[in-house]
Amino acid sequence: MESSGPKKGCCVSIRDFFTSAKFLIYVGHAMSTWGDRMWNFAVAVFLVELYGNSLLLTAVYGLVVAGSVLLLGAIIGDWVDRNPRLKVAQTSLVVQNTCVILCGILLMVVFQFKSQLVELYNGWILTICYILVISIANIANLASTATSITIQRDWVVVVAGQDSNKLADMNATVRIIDQLTNILAPMLVGQIMAFGSHFIGCGFISGWNLCSMFVEYTLLWKVYKMTPALAVKAGQKEPQQQELKQLNVPKDLESGQSPEESSQPLMNEISVPNDADSPQKHGCFYQMTEPLRTVKSGWVAYYNQNIFFAGMSLAFLYMTVLGFDCITTGYAYTQGLNGSILSLLMGASAVMGICGTVAFTWIRKKCGLIRTGFISGIAQLSCLMLCVVSVFAPGSPFDLSVSPFQDLYTHLMGEPTLPEADHTLTGLVRAGNLTTAAPSPEPSHPPSLLSVSLLFAGVIAARVGLWSFDLTVTQLIQENVIESERGVINGVQNSMNYLLDLLHFIMVILAPNPEAFGLLVIISVSFVAMGHMMYFRFAFKNLGNHLFLCCSPEQKVEAVETPSPPTTV
Repeated sequence: MESSGPKKGCCVSIRDFFTSAKFLIYVGHAMSTWGDRMWNFAVAVFLVELYGNSLLLTAVYGLVVAGSVLLLGAIIGDWVDRNPRLKVAQTSLVVQNTCVILCGILLMVVFQFKSQLVELYNGWILTICYILVISIANIANLASTATSITIQRDWVVVVAGQDSNKLADMNATVRIIDQLTNILAPMLVGQIMAFGSHFIGCGFISGWNLCSMFVEYTLLWKVYKMTPALAVKAGQKEPQQQELKQLNVPKDLESGQSPEESSQPLMNEISVPNDADSPQKHGCFYQMTEPLRTVKSGWVAYYNQNIFFAGMSLAFLYMTVLGFDCITTGYAYTQGLNGSILSLLMGASAVMGICGTVAFTWIRKKCGLIRTGFISGIAQLSCLMLCVVSVFAPGSPFDLSVSPFQDLYTHLMGEPTLPEADHTLTGLVRAGNLTTAAPSPEPSHPPSLLSVSLLFAGVIAARVGLWSFDLTVTQLIQENVIESERGVINGVQNSMNYLLDLLHFIMVILAPNPEAFGLLVIISVSFVAMGHMMYFRFAFKNLGNHLFLCCSPEQKVEAVETPSPPTTV
């Protein structure tokens, strides 16, 4: 009878965990990201298949998605701030899943009746279908951005309460879910399309999102009911309370309160309650220019944050070709790596990413949050040095004598290429190379794989520091941005990330041949180094000489120093 006590306590603990708001958020996030990863993988394949194995539609889709988030990130964040949490989460969830379902149905129609659609009105109906697919898919991505800001940047913070350790554990768990779904979801939908058809793949994704939408909606409702703090939002306070808070900001700053208590909400300063009845605010021109003012105020608020350099450092890490995207994969194909080897490398990359999330929680407890970012940055940059060495290692195609702009010039000037060029990515790249030099005889011995091996060794090893650093900056933003600006700041952060991501694609477009890839590697490592230099400035400003001292959990400084009042821009 005595032994039943501890056993019962263990069962109760397990039951409490599986019924807690934290676990329900994990389940909802897993279902949401599983659907997102399946759709993001499949839509690129669908667009390539529909346009005759051309990358044109995929490139247009990527450009539209990146440009939309870049331009509308602050507006989406402002919408998240201005509306109740449950309304924002439910609306973005329904819009996202509905758009994916509509895209899936539309693609099923196109795959089933493509031959008939081509003949209607000289193919214009099919072109309209392409435009609708890209437009609706872009709306789904914007809704997904709103969902990500709401759940991962706001709800998680509220559910964790004031417990920084709990917040770090939740962030790490959410990131592990992202890593796992990023591997498993594309594998599942890929097998369905391989053994079935693209038509069946579209139907499966649409059905998954339809079922998932109702389950996620229910989970959100339960989390909202289990966490009363979610019903209270700083942005929804009475105007009189907001005005009193603004008047008391200088006094709070002098008393040395925490950043969340003392930060001055710039978004609330812009919309002064006394000006609400101004005649100018009812004019047509004022209403038309309101989105522009929202974007401007969002970027100004982002610039005035005390974690501005930390956010910028994370954005600079997006300006890189050293990741497992289509660019690095295409380069690997030109160097002799097949799909089987690349799939193993991607799996190893995911495992290292999970190790990075685990390392984040351990280092943060030992050294503090700010020092964790500093240590993670040094680890990532040290591993990327292998990529720089690979540029000059045996087997590297790096050759500055070959103009990196030759392929671009060839396509713009319309110079002829090989008449029977292979239509794979490898064939396209090699065909571009052969237009610039005379064909060389086949080598008598296989080319060295030392260069590409060092490249991927550096990329995979750097994932530990990369994901640990990403989690560090994410939690810094969560803990040091006031609640009323949490959405718009994260929206601008997403815009910054997409801006640097766009720049890295433009860089590849300007220098697409393998001989110039080494130059892209050096540029990428330089941007990563600049990003970590920004973080070092942020860390040194807040910790000073204590940055290099590993202290005990009782002595460590977790919070960022009290920021100075926002400057007038």
